[in-house]
Amino acid sequence: MIIDGNSLAHRAFHALPLLTTSQGIFTNAVYGFANMLLRILSDRKPQFVAVCFDKGKITFRHSDYGEYKSKRKPTAEELRPQFPLIKEFLQAMCIRISEYDNYEADDLIGTLAVLSERAGMKNLILTGDQDALQMVSPLTKVLLTKKGITELEEYTEEKVRERYGVLPAFFADLKGLTGDQSDNIPGVPGIGPKTASVLLQKYGTLENILGNLAELPEKQRGKIEPFASQAVLSKQLAVLIKDVPLQEEISDYTWPGADYKKLIEFCGKYEFKSLIRSLTQTGQKPKNKKQARDTGSLFKEAEYAKTTSDDLYPVEKPEDLETLVEEVRRAGCAALAVNGSFDGGAERAVFAFPSAGETQDGPEIKTAVFSLTGQGLKALKAICTDRSIDLIAHDGKKLIRILKANGITIGNLSFDTMLAAYILNPGLSGYRLRDLALEHLKEIIPGDEDSSMLTSVRATCRLADILKDKLHLQEADELFYKVEMPLVYVLADMESAGVAVDREQLADLSDELARKIDDLTREIYALADCEFNINSTRQLSQILFEKLQLPVIRRTKTGFSTDAGVLEELADSHPIVNKILDHRMLAKLKSTYVDGMVSLINPVTGRLHTTFHQAVTATGRLSSSDPNLQNIPARVEEGRKIRQVFIPRQKGNLILTADYSQIELRLLAHLSSDENLKEAFLQGEDIHTKTAAEVFSISVVEVTNQMRSRAKAINFGIIYGISDYGLARNANISRQEAKQYIKSYFERYSGVQEYIKSAVEEARSKGYASTIMNRRRYLPDLFSPNKTVRNFGERTAVNTPIQGSAADLIKLAMIRIHRELEKRQLQTRMILQVHDELIFDVPVEEMKEVRELVKDCMENSLVLDVPLLVDLKAGPNWYEVREI
Repeated sequence: MIIDGNSLAHRAFHALPLLTTSQGIFTNAVYGFANMLLRILSDRKPQFVAVCFDKGKITFRHSDYGEYKSKRKPTAEELRPQFPLIKEFLQAMCIRISEYDNYEADDLIGTLAVLSERAGMKNLILTGDQDALQMVSPLTKVLLTKKGITELEEYTEEKVRERYGVLPAFFADLKGLTGDQSDNIPGVPGIGPKTASVLLQKYGTLENILGNLAELPEKQRGKIEPFASQAVLSKQLAVLIKDVPLQEEISDYTWPGADYKKLIEFCGKYEFKSLIRSLTQTGQKPKNKKQARDTGSLFKEAEYAKTTSDDLYPVEKPEDLETLVEEVRRAGCAALAVNGSFDGGAERAVFAFPSAGETQDGPEIKTAVFSLTGQGLKALKAICTDRSIDLIAHDGKKLIRILKANGITIGNLSFDTMLAAYILNPGLSGYRLRDLALEHLKEIIPGDEDSSMLTSVRATCRLADILKDKLHLQEADELFYKVEMPLVYVLADMESAGVAVDREQLADLSDELARKIDDLTREIYALADCEFNINSTRQLSQILFEKLQLPVIRRTKTGFSTDAGVLEELADSHPIVNKILDHRMLAKLKSTYVDGMVSLINPVTGRLHTTFHQAVTATGRLSSSDPNLQNIPARVEEGRKIRQVFIPRQKGNLILTADYSQIELRLLAHLSSDENLKEAFLQGEDIHTKTAAEVFSISVVEVTNQMRSRAKAINFGIIYGISDYGLARNANISRQEAKQYIKSYFERYSGVQEYIKSAVEEARSKGYASTIMNRRRYLPDLFSPNKTVRNFGERTAVNTPIQGSAADLIKLAMIRIHRELEKRQLQTRMILQVHDELIFDVPVEEMKEVRELVKDCMENSLVLDVPLLVDLKAGPNWYEVREI
C-alpha cells in the first residue's frame, strides 16, 4: 500500500473541526490521519506500506513552469505544526516514510508503484489527488478520498475509462488539454473534459492530436493551435516521475505491524482517548490461531500491565482475612475497588497496598480479592472504618454509595485519583482510570473484567503517590484536601437522599404542556396556511424561506439554517417565528424534563436521585445528570413551573432554598478592588440601579426600569467579556449606544477595566487563570494564531477567576453546612445544588435553626472585601418558595 501523506493530512485537517490538547497543541489533522490509516490498514492488511510526503516547496516542475501551484493557499498555520506529529504517529506504526528533495509525493508514489509491479506485487494507492489515476493498471488500484475521512472510491482501469473516457495511461494527456486548477496547470482554454476525452479516444495521445490539427473542426483547431506548446507543458507537469533514484528497496517497506505500546503512548500524549479505547480492544491477543487468521492484526504483541500470582495476597480461609486487615494497617494505606450497584451493593472487593518489597517502579504492590459475604464483609468494614488507614479510590463517591448498600459507611477516604487528575488539569474531557494509567504509569489496563479490576486497583494505588506530588507542585493541596475531598461525602449523601417528586403534579404538567403544544401547532399551521412537520428542518426552511419569503440568515451544507439563533434574528419578520420558538421550547421541556423525569424516579424510594459530577466543568462548578437540573429553564414560566414537582420527602417538611445574591458581581468587586463597586455592596445599594446612575450620569432616583435593565445587562456582560455587538443584542439597543454604555461603565469603574487587563496579562504569562482557592484552568487558546479563538481565551481568563471562585465558595459552604447538620443530628437534608443555589428538605420544627445555620455558613464561607448575601425562601415545593 502506497499512501499520499500530504493529501491525507490536508483531507483530515479540513474534514474535522480544530482540535487541541489541553496544552494547546493542534491535533485535528493528526487524529483524522490516524483514524483513516488505522481503518484502511485494518481492512486491507497490506504486507508492505509506504507513506510519501513532499519535501520542501520547490521541485523540478517549478523550474519548468514558474506558476506551478502558485494559486494554492499557504498551508494553514494550524496544520503546519501537525506534520511532525503525523510522522511521529507513523513511527509508532512502524511505517516507513518516503520523502526526497526536488520531488513531490506523487513522484515517489509513481516510482514505488512501478518498482513493486516489476516485483509482481499488487498495489493500492491511497490519495486524494487524481493525478495518481495514471498509475492504475492490472496490478495497481487507486483509492481516492471523496468526502470527509470516511468515504473512499476505488478505481480500476475500467472505472477510470468509465469516469474519464480514457485509459489510465493517457490520463496525463487529458490533463494536458483540460489543465488542473488545483495545481495551476493551464491546459488549453476552452477545452473541457468531454471534448478532451473524445479527441483522445480518436487520436490516442496529445501528440497525435497536435500532429493532426488540420483534421479538427475549425472551432476546436482555433482553440488548441495557439496553445499547443502550453498543452505539451501541461502534460509534462501532470506526468508522474516513475524513476526517482530511491535509496531503499521495496523490501525495506515491509510492514511488521504497529508497535502497540508506542502507539498507545502516542495516543495518550496527544489525548486521543477514543482511539485508545478502540486500540485497547483491537490490540487484545487472539485466543487461538483461527481467530488470529480471521481478524488479522495491526500490532506486534501488545504489552499489558500484569498482576502475577506472586502479587496476589492469599485469601483462602477466614484467618487470611484477619491477617489481610493487619497487613493493610501496617501499610497505612490501600486502594479499593468493588463491583456492584447503588441498589444491590458490592459482591466483591479488590485491595491494593504497598508491601515491604521494592521494585524499579517503587514499593511492591500486593493485591487481594475476596467476596463480600460473612467474614469478607466484616474485613472490608474493618478497613473502611479504620482512621489509621488512608483509603484510596478512583471515583470515591461511587464507592461510598455502593458500599452504603452493603451497610458500610466509609470513614477514611483520603485520596481520589479521579479528582486529583481533574484538579491538575480540569480541561480534559474525562478522567478514566485506564487513560490516567497510560499517561502517568505507561501501563495498559486490559479489557476483560477480572484482569481489569486487579490492574485497575494496582494502578490506583501507584497513581496516588504520583498525583500527590503533582498536586503539591501545583500548590493545590488546600483545594484538594479541604474542598474537593470533603465534598465527596457531601455529594454522596445528597445523591442518596434524593428529592421527592409529586407524580400527580408531574402528570398534570405533562398534560398542560401537551395542550399548549397542540394549540401552538394549530396556530403555526394557520400562519403557514398549510400543515407540515414543524420538527423537520427541511420542511420548516421551505415554509419560512420559500413560501413566506423570509430573509435567509445563514446557509448550511444541506440548505437554510433554522437554528435558534437564526429564528431569534427573524423574530420580528413574521409572527410565525416566535410561535415556532415557543413550540420548540415547550416540546423540549415536555420530552426532556417532564416526561423524561418519570423514568428516572427510583421505584423503591419514589425519589429522583440525580448524579452530581465533580470532575466535569473546567471552572470547578458542579454539574448534574439523570436529570440535569442545572439546565431547567428558569427564565420562562413553563420552565419555572417544573419546580412544582419537587416536594419535601414527608408531611410536616418544607423546601428551603438559599441563593447567593449577585455572587459573581461581588467577586468582581473583590478581585478588581474597584472602590465604586465595593462601596455599592458595602452600603447595601442596588448595584444595577447604582450602575445605571453612574453610566447615565443621573441620580439614583432618576433611574428608570429600562435604565436599570440595561445596566444589569452591562454588569453581567462585563463578567463574560461582552462586546458592544453582544450588549446591543441583549439590551435591544443600537451598537453605538452599547459602545457608549461600555465606555461610560469603564470610566466609572476603572478598577474593573484594570482587572480585565491584568487578568489577561497574568493568564498569558502563566498559561492559566486561577481562583481564590488556587483552582487552575489552563488556557491554550490565549496562544492560538486564530484571533477568534484567542479572543475567547481572553474572555475565559477574565471570567474563570470569578466563576471558579463562585464554585469554590459554594463548595466550602456545602461542606460546612453538611458538617453542622451531622454535628447537630438534625433531620434536615441538603438535596440539590443548582448554580449558586442550595435546596434543603427541612422539618418545620427545624426551620428556624437551619435557616440561621445555612445563612451563616454560606455568608461566611470565605471572607471577602465585600459582604456575601444569601436570599432564603421556603415553601411547600421548589416553585412556591417565598422569602422568610
